[in-house]
Amino acid sequence: MGSIPSERQSKPHTVCVPYPAQGHITPMLAVAKLLHSIGFHVTFVNTEYNHRRLLRSLGPNSLDGLPDFQFTTIPDGLPFSDEDFTQDVPSICEAIMTNKSLPYFRDLLRRLNESDPVAPQVTCVFADFTMSFAIEAAKEIGIPCALLWTASACGLLGYLNFQNLKDKGLIPLKDMNQLNDGYLDTPIDFVPGFKNMRLKDFPSFLRTTDPNVDIMFKYVLYITNCAPSASAIAINTFRELEQPVLDQIATMLPSIHEIGPVAMLSHQIKESSLKSLGSNLWKLQPGCLDWLEGKKAGSTVYVNFGSVTVMTNQQLVEFAWGLANSGYDFLWIIRPDLVRGDTAVLPQEFLDETKERGLLASWCPQDAVLQHPAIGVFLTHSGWNSTLESISSGVPMVCWPFFAEQQTNCRFACTEWEIGMEIDSNVKRAEVESLIREIMEGEKGKRMKERAMKWKESVAMATQNDGPSLVNFLKFVNEVLLSNK
Repeated sequence: MGSIPSERQSKPHTVCVPYPAQGHITPMLAVAKLLHSIGFHVTFVNTEYNHRRLLRSLGPNSLDGLPDFQFTTIPDGLPFSDEDFTQDVPSICEAIMTNKSLPYFRDLLRRLNESDPVAPQVTCVFADFTMSFAIEAAKEIGIPCALLWTASACGLLGYLNFQNLKDKGLIPLKDMNQLNDGYLDTPIDFVPGFKNMRLKDFPSFLRTTDPNVDIMFKYVLYITNCAPSASAIAINTFRELEQPVLDQIATMLPSIHEIGPVAMLSHQIKESSLKSLGSNLWKLQPGCLDWLEGKKAGSTVYVNFGSVTVMTNQQLVEFAWGLANSGYDFLWIIRPDLVRGDTAVLPQEFLDETKERGLLASWCPQDAVLQHPAIGVFLTHSGWNSTLESISSGVPMVCWPFFAEQQTNCRFACTEWEIGMEIDSNVKRAEVESLIREIMEGEKGKRMKERAMKWKESVAMATQNDGPSLVNFLKFVNEVLLSNK
């Protein structure tokens, strides 16, 4: 094999490893593009399953990449599947915990260093916080491994306190009746950085009766125990939004850097063939933005429960009639796998009544939709990408959190940032209707819209050319990712 040219050898080479779910791939790809734009050679690692999904969604040549931005794959440790649905989260997490991906990733690093005649030597790994096996593989070849926490800082602080809650005897639950008997309303007032928190506002994975068996509870302890051995941790948030929480995390984890929202930060990238490359695991349905054109400012409800949330068909019907009865136009994204174990079936009467003012689609360019002036409120599952996109667009939220740290995001949106209102988990059409009406036309809604616009300005300030998030990002790159150069 010929020697690597010296100019290639001098270029830093990062291997980016997202957790294999939409909400993790999207921010990691944004950061990977940023790194490429400032001179990094990038190898982006998807699972084989998601690689196939991306090719179906984006086109057969969409991941061909560039000479210095390559896509590659590793197995996920699960049985082969060629479906087009979100994989079972506990199964993926169990495979990660049992190091089923580690040998494949270790081999990938070896092949990149020994067999690739074009790429420079790998100089650092940048992995999702939840892909802890990457830390071990990077240490074996003597390079730094930084982690990207793609979710909220408040969510991370919630996870970091699972052991604390367990030590105080608040979890595990004594029995599953405590899910509904008011126990989860227990105030939690002893966590620095948190205020006005209840047990139900912590990430949902603590809701177990057996933490020694529950996969997601064990996974939380596993990843939070691994994190301190990383070289540094970047968090997809900005200081003004979550300062008390970030200050507390800094006492618990080494070298944290807030670099978000990375989707907005990526707007700093100059035009290139990579800038428009998407990461959608579902094919975008055309026409959503065209449908919004001509509608009055703030007149339309946007509904999207993200890539993982599932519900019963009865819950779907309650949301449908709540939207219909509100009287507002709406754009509703209904994934093929949104209804648990079944096909989504909406009443014909609902479809007939709303055909002139509602559009149903399977997936859409959400950031562009939220930035459209016609959108007045976002009915959301409170996933972090969705929350940040809503904040960045100045759009208040009606929140229906499903799992993980969405409960924490919802609580902060409603009580700390004052830009959200929560729907009860046992969703009823009357509540959906009343909350939409309140935000769209009520006095509280008017105040929330004003707050949302102020946060939009804060995002713009944080991510502008000399803003703190960009400054932090460049500092993170120089002090951590280039520390091996």
